[in-house]
Amino acid sequence: MAFSEHLAERVRQRLRKANITDEKRMMGGLIFMVNDKMCVGVDMDKTTGNDRLMVRVGKASHDQLVFQHGSREMDFTGRVMRGFLFVGPEGFDSEEDLDFWIEKALEFNALL
Repeated sequence: MAFSEHLAERVRQRLRKANITDEKRMMGGLIFMVNDKMCVGVDMDKTTGNDRLMVRVGKASHDQLVFQHGSREMDFTGRVMRGFLFVGPEGFDSEEDLDFWIEKALEFNALL
């Protein structure tokens, strides 16, 4: 499983105040579980070799957030998974941008 430990640590630091219940190696990367629900993950895009985030934002926010801040639809299985987004490096390299995506993931997680 290929993912950046540096990116994983950046995400981990932001989730410390949340109720991280587990970190699971799955879907080719590392998934952070908050309140026993999939919240955000890190992996590597096999096509480009770039790090990326997998962010669970929910179906209601999906259309508002897709294509913003370096995001795109998550098509991990070849099919769009509504409610989940991939975010490329241009969307999380800055601390403010990473904070934005973690906040969106935590907002949805609180609704579950």
